[in-house]
Amino acid sequence: MLILHVPFLPARGMALFPFILVKYQNDCRDECLLRHEKIHLRQQAELLILPFYVWYLLEYLWHRLRGLGHHSAYLRISFEREAYKHEYDPRYLARRRWGSFLKYL
Repeated sequence: MLILHVPFLPARGMALFPFILVKYQNDCRDECLLRHEKIHLRQQAELLILPFYVWYLLEYLWHRLRGLGHHSAYLRISFEREAYKHEYDPRYLARRRWGSFLKYL
């Protein structure tokens, strides 16, 4: 995992396998944000990267078609739900099982 500072990033953090991109230099040391993005890296690896992005986009579009706004649709994506739920748990990735995001569909 490589952490890159990208000041023009539209979000505070983003996982693009194998990188974690952060908007603010200080976020390179934000354990909670980095853990959230590491969960996404694990999700991407287990879905062999490209299918993760397709699934992510389809879930987002599904929620938008159901009438949710951008932010609400984003928060309903199963990958995000898993990452937000466990971003404060420093031991989560060590015990996480394959496909754990499926619980959040």
